Amino acid sequence: MNDTPRIRTVLSCTLLALTVTAGATACAGSGNHPLSAKPYDAADEIAFNPPAEGKKADPEKPLEITVKGDDGRINDVTALDESGHHLAGELTADGRRWRSTAALAAGARYTVQVATEDEDGAPGARTFTFETAPAKRALTAAFGPEAGTYGVGQPITAELSLPVKDKAARAIVERALKVRSTPSVEGSWYWVDDKKLHFRPKEYWPTGAVVTVTGNLAGLKVGDKLYGGDSKPLKLTIGDRIEAVADADSHYMTVRRNGEVINTIPVTTGKPGFSTRNGIKVVLGKEYYVRMRGTSIGISEGSSDSYDLPVYYATRVTWSGEYVHAAPWSVGSQGVENVSHGCVGMSTGNAAWFYENVRPGDIVRVVNSEGEMMDTFGNGFGDWNLDWDKWRKGSALVADSSNPTATEDAKARLRPSL
Repeated sequence: MNDTPRIRTVLSCTLLALTVTAGATACAGSGNHPLSAKPYDAADEIAFNPPAEGKKADPEKPLEITVKGDDGRINDVTALDESGHHLAGELTADGRRWRSTAALAAGARYTVQVATEDEDGAPGARTFTFETAPAKRALTAAFGPEAGTYGVGQPITAELSLPVKDKAARAIVERALKVRSTPSVEGSWYWVDDKKLHFRPKEYWPTGAVVTVTGNLAGLKVGDKLYGGDSKPLKLTIGDRIEAVADADSHYMTVRRNGEVINTIPVTTGKPGFSTRNGIKVVLGKEYYVRMRGTSIGISEGSSDSYDLPVYYATRVTWSGEYVHAAPWSVGSQGVENVSHGCVGMSTGNAAWFYENVRPGDIVRVVNSEGEMMDTFGNGFGDWNLDWDKWRKGSALVADSSNPTATEDAKARLRPSL
């Protein structure tokens, strides 16, 4: 019987995806080494750059694997950390050396499988493990709000433990901050500043959605000697779609649940000089009792506009002190004129009803006021006042709307897990 012709593997110089396990080979050796032959132990033929005994590898240095002698070659290398992430690498054309091209994770344990062949084409294999040193500086993300059920307008926040200014580093961080919604939606992160990001969908969250947020930063190299650390995941559920529209011109508030009007309430909004901010606001919280003082918004004591009042059923919509609340002293003006110092006031009964029927994340929109627009950031959640195209430009991944790959990347991050 004639010997089977020897066939050698043709290798690409750059291994962008390493998926062949150790021992697998595309070589059909001589008749003495058939394709089904069990790989021999190639431990004596392969060397790598391990750390000193008792030490852990420096994640700043690449992993290198070489052939010791003059014969034989490396066919393939698969390097995986404990999370199943592949370490990309490059094999020289002669198969004598493999070198990692991606950064190693810090504080990680790697399992490396090397597939080889000797000068006769016989398949060999070696498996080894090593650990990398933990990061000296760890970047973590704290997600908000707290776990629970929220309205359809609730943004997700991420507060980083260290500032990130470099664009490339921001892209690395943003790719690691995963938001998944069931049902799926299109959405994007927005860099508010060097340490804070907000995430919102293109449209309001779907009623009944389940939203999970994870920060896959652990061990990830972000920048020069900066690696990611562990971040606590977050899970939210989305309730009914509650939208309240306060019309400063008609002096009425219309409240809808899932598109259906459930109440129309006479209100008063800010008088001239104290006009209520226009635009979309998100309910931040609810306080049964608040003591409100004019000094808190810059009104001096003794002024004709000065006040110091106990206020009940107060639903907060800005950090600076704008509420929807009970205002029994202005019942005669509610539905008629604007007499408040910026809040939306209503009767005690109506305020109690509103207080009981809304939750954080619900929408309060003010229209036809003489006031300025609600700030996008810094005074609550004015995120929805930024149109989608402008919002996307705040992302390190989709700032260029002409880049279809980046757009698909953003969409993919929101597809539900299987």
